[in-house]
Order: sequence, then structure tokens, then C-alpha cells
Amino acid sequence: MIQTAVTAGENEEELFMQVVTLLASPRPKGNSAALAHRAVERLRQGGAAVDVFSLNERNFRGCQGCLMCKTKRDRCVLEDDLTPVLESVRGADALVIATPVYWMDVTAQLKTFIDRTYSLLVPDYLTNPNPSRLGRGRKALFILVQGGPEPYPVFPRYQEVLRWLGFTETRLVHALAVRHPGDLEGRDDLFRAVDEGAGWLLAPRG
Repeated sequence: MIQTAVTAGENEEELFMQVVTLLASPRPKGNSAALAHRAVERLRQGGAAVDVFSLNERNFRGCQGCLMCKTKRDRCVLEDDLTPVLESVRGADALVIATPVYWMDVTAQLKTFIDRTYSLLVPDYLTNPNPSRLGRGRKALFILVQGGPEPYPVFPRYQEVLRWLGFTETRLVHALAVRHPGDLEGRDDLFRAVDEGAGWLLAPRG
């Protein structure tokens, strides 16, 4: 959540936004990562505190379907490299997700993370008007990179997932015809879109 800090020597309070960025590509220097790092740069310039997690560098399991997060705990029972990521998401005001398209969907790394966010839903999420343990009204910027020139309808299903998780305001940056290293060269339109998305995240909600 938005944190309060005291400015040294001035005794003044300063608010800053907490943002989590998820890099879902297995390529640490891939195109989706490049666009995400641009967003992180702009967010930090705007005063946000940003945690960046590369999912491919973490060792974690998929959801086990044990329902412990609905019956015994308010968190996922698994303790692995995804545990601190989920905890960071709990405290975030906004989320940046960057993924390439693999087989007309997000990467396996991101899909596995999303399955584990089931732990962020309350036990009666199917009937509760506020299904998320995070509350509502948070923002998410979704950066989707694909090699083909025609957009795959990937985002709508994950926009719905994000809505369930409390990220009720979402924006998409969809990079088309971006497949190989270097394909972002000359694509100022995409970097402008990311800059605008970061500015939108930083703007007050509502």
C-alpha cells in the first residue's frame, strides 16, 4: 500500500507508491523485459518504490489444489521462491506484468504464478462482492509482446483474473510483430505507450 516516509531534517511526510513488476519471460534481456524495465525506470523517476521479480529465476511449484488457503490459512501453504513475491503483491498499490505470447497464451512461468494467486481470494470468493483479500481499486499495467502481426485475444481473460484479485483498473500495452532481439529498435510507439502506462499508474485513482 502507499507508504508514508518522513523527509530527513524537514519533518515532512512524503507518500510513495508501492509497485510490483513481474518479468515472465525466460529471456532476461528479451523484448518484454526491455519494455518492463522502461516502465520501472519511469515509475522510479515518478517516486514509486518498485520491486522487480524475474519469475524464471525462481524455483516454485504450481497450486496443489489443497484448499488450505481457504480452510486453514489466509496464505498459500507452499513455502518456496514464490512466497516473497506473493507477499510483495499483497502490499502493492499497482502491478506491472510483462510477458511474451507463447502458444497464444502467457508463459508457463506467469500462468503458474497466476494459479498460486488463488491464495489471495477469500474463502467465499464465488459469492462475496469483494472476492480478493487485497481489497479493490488497485491498478495493473499488462505488457504483452508477440511475434505475429495480428493480436491474439490473450489479455481479456487475464484482465478478468486481475479484476478478481482487486486490480480493477487495467491497461494493456500490446507489442505486435516483435519476435527477435532488436525488434524493438525504432519502435518509439511502444516505449511511448509504456511511458504513458507508467504515468497512468502513478496518477491518483478515480
